[in-house]
Formats: sequence, structure tokens, C-alpha cells
Amino acid sequence: MTRFRDIHPGIGEYAPGPLNAITDVAGVRVGHTTLIEGDGPLVPGNGPVRTGVTVIHPRAEHVRDSPCYAGTYTLNGNGELTGLEWIRESGVLTTPIGLTNTHSVGVVRDAIAAHDSRSSSAGAYWSMPVVGETYDGILNDIHGQHVTTEHVRAALESATDGPVVEGSVGGGTGMNCHGFKAGIGTSSRRLSAEMGGWTVGVLVQANYGARKALRVDGVPVGRLIPESEVPVAGLDINELALPPGAGSIIVVVATDAPLLPDQCRRMATNAAVGLARVGGGGSDPSGDIMIAFSTGNAGIPGEYYRPDVPLTHTATSVPHQRLSPLLEAAADATEEAILNSLLAAKDMVGRGGVTSYALDPQRLAELLQQHVTWPSAR
Repeated sequence: MTRFRDIHPGIGEYAPGPLNAITDVAGVRVGHTTLIEGDGPLVPGNGPVRTGVTVIHPRAEHVRDSPCYAGTYTLNGNGELTGLEWIRESGVLTTPIGLTNTHSVGVVRDAIAAHDSRSSSAGAYWSMPVVGETYDGILNDIHGQHVTTEHVRAALESATDGPVVEGSVGGGTGMNCHGFKAGIGTSSRRLSAEMGGWTVGVLVQANYGARKALRVDGVPVGRLIPESEVPVAGLDINELALPPGAGSIIVVVATDAPLLPDQCRRMATNAAVGLARVGGGGSDPSGDIMIAFSTGNAGIPGEYYRPDVPLTHTATSVPHQRLSPLLEAAADATEEAILNSLLAAKDMVGRGGVTSYALDPQRLAELLQQHVTWPSAR
């Protein structure tokens, strides 16, 4: 699996964590279930299947018992991330985060709710799962709704705090980005002790963008690798004639810095800066939705009523004057996570023989060498 730092010094001035992944934030775990079945012509309900589900656990323990302060930002709303109204209202994230295809949001949401309910000792417990989607119908039999409760449960139970598999896996299995094969990508940044020593991790499910808009560290790669050199999946099939830039991206930002809900919202907003650097945003048929959460405050009361829940909760936060490095880290990690999603993916043949071609790491490295002069101190 190729990652961006295999061919480039990286994005921004801050160093990544040991894994360069969202799981560098202590307690965060990621699990995937990948579904790749069948070949040949599309038979709705039967396949071919190129889809899956990805689950992010925000804490090592059940997040419903120890919620995280959280905030959200929507750059363009042609997409879905369930549960955002309650996060905006309450400022807390109380469930794992699921990522899947557009037509499987309901089953993933219900499966996470059932998982929470089964493991809760509170009779009056209620669940408001956060589940996002991007459209994989170019490669996948999306109308077949092949993701099941069992697939979600497997992703929930297999989640680990180790390296995150990227590319065509989990919810990103059938996704494309800037006309190349893509999917799941992740990256992290760790601030120096003088800046707080905190970690910022990002995971994306990338499925957006026109080829001509793609930029890598400022280089107009999408114009240098045009569709005449590497075809865009589905453009030659009338039923798949989607407008340029169609698709979506979900960005999940995690940090161990102690942040309050509105500060989390600012982190989510700055993730859009990283997206814009790569060439995303500004397209009506794209859903560009970001969520950020902080694990830095423990002891936030859970989402169910108990007589022993205290009337007050004391939280700590980074002063707003010290937020700039965290905001910059969120943008940088988002940019690199998208690039990792592109480089980790491999060519994929989907329904009806539609082929999505990967971004060749060697070709990208050659272009970057030709157009970028990296400062020696970088």
C-alpha cells in the first residue's frame, strides 16, 4: 500500500504521529467490512457488489457512557451525515461514526443503534447514531443495498487502534476521487510540547471532484494527467453521465486536545481548507460534510438519565488564542488523508465492466519532482 509520504516529504510543517492515522489519537479505533462480489453486467439486487462499511469508535470505552464534545461543518449539503442536529444542539457525540454508501445509511444507523442498545444497562437508553455516506453507484450495485446488520457488527467488533487500512476498503470500497480510484484515507499531526503536545487525526471517505481540479501540494496534477491519459470511470456509459465534480466526501477529525463544542466546529471548518487545497468544494452535486470531536474532556455525563448524574460538569479547553496550530493541523491532515486515499487504492472493475483507474504513484512522483522545490528544512 503506497502512502503520500512514500513519494513526498508530506503536507505542512507539523510531524505526523507514529501511524500517521486517526488512530494516533489515543482510544480511537477503526474497523472495516469490505464487500467485493461478482463480475459482469449489473443485475439489480444481485451485483456486482463493490461496497462496505467503516466504523470509527471515538473512545476506548463506550462513547455513550463518556461522550465527546463535537462540532460539525457542511461545505455543501448534497449528502448525508445523520445525527448532526443533535450534535449542533447538545455539542456532544454519543455514538460510533459509520461510513457507507448512499443507500445503506439506514441499515448502518439501525445496526449501530442496536449495538448500543444491546450493550447498555440503561432501560431508557436511546441512540442517535452518526452515519455518513458517499455514492458508489458507478462501480457498485447500489440499489441492491448489500450492506447488512452483520457487516456493520463485524466492523464494530473488529475495530482496532493500530494502522488503518486505506484505499478500496470498508465504506470506501467503490469510491472514486477526482476521476481516480479512491476510498478511505487517513493522516495525523502531533504538535510539539511547546504547542501543547496534542494529536490531530483525520479519516476521510473521498468520492468527489473533477479531474481538472486535482492539485497535489499546489501542483495541478489533474490537468497534467488528463482524461485522455487516464480515463474517468463511467464517462462512456450514458446512464452514468454524472456532472463534473459530482460525488461527496465525509471528513472525520479527532483530537485529544481539550476542546469545547464550538472549538470542535472550528476544527471541522478548517478541514474544508484541506479539502479545497486538493481541489474539492464548490460543486452543487457534491456533499462535503465534516465532523470533529475531542477526547480531551473526560466525565461528560452520558445520554441517559440517572439520578446520580451531577447537576454540573467542569470542562477544560484550549484558549482560543492557542488554537491556530490545531486548526492548521486539521487542514494539513485532511489534505494528506485525501491523497493517501488516492494512492492506496488500486484499479477496480465494477458493475458492467466499468473500470476505475488508480493514480499511479510513480507518475505522481515524477510530476512532483518536476514542479515542486521542497525547502531543505521541511
